[in-house]
Amino acid sequence: MSKHKLFLLRHGEGAWNKENRFCSWVDQKLSENGVKEAQDCGTLLKEQGHKFDLVFTSILSRSIQTAWLVLEAMGQEWVPVVKSWRLNERHYGTLIGLNRAEMAAKHGEEKVKVWRRSFDVSPPPIDESHPYFHEIYNDRRYTTCDVPKESLPRAESLKEVLDRLLPYWDNTVVPEIKKGRTVLISAHGNSCRALLKHLEGISDKDIANVTLPTGIPVLLELDENLKPVEPRKLLGDQAKIQAAIKKVEDQGKALPST
Repeated sequence: MSKHKLFLLRHGEGAWNKENRFCSWVDQKLSENGVKEAQDCGTLLKEQGHKFDLVFTSILSRSIQTAWLVLEAMGQEWVPVVKSWRLNERHYGTLIGLNRAEMAAKHGEEKVKVWRRSFDVSPPPIDESHPYFHEIYNDRRYTTCDVPKESLPRAESLKEVLDRLLPYWDNTVVPEIKKGRTVLISAHGNSCRALLKHLEGISDKDIANVTLPTGIPVLLELDENLKPVEPRKLLGDQAKIQAAIKKVEDQGKALPST
């Protein structure tokens, strides 16, 4: 029997999502379409009668902006929003800023899928020669983390995302859920996938096939031990959701030659 409801949300489309580039820890606002996705998500949640007590986000603007727009559309702007770097997107190392389709053409679609979707393969780490290194590591937000800046990741596998996310989940989020609070986690594709892997017991192999489109809320109904009592639900028009999933999966494919 369901005792708790947990909502996961991958942020609305960002400018680099639209350009099919690895965004990762580069800070981006939502695109015009991403703003609409977040607003539509909030409208849907309101129509379905959902109410939040607490929202958790990463410290990246697209995650925070999505949460604000969802709460505004729901008429729940007063709900507290708590931010942590531990919910950040996966750190894609030297892949940051690169176009996925162009990489697929150069390295092959399977290699790009391994970099994007596998559990324990990490891309090459970013270093000071990378064009976005200083933009990331000189950003003041990373002085607010619970680890020294020099200890922050330079690249991550999904396994490493889960490793840095789990202490925050166990020590900060879980106690709130167990108090009976309904929580929304407005985060990123990979931080949400990592959490789904943990909660649903998804295998290392099968997690590669779990796709979360932008702006689509995921409902998890959990028992008193925070184990799912039924499969996750992606809320909204199911035909549109399947089309959005295919769009995400196609991002790692080479463009047909003209």
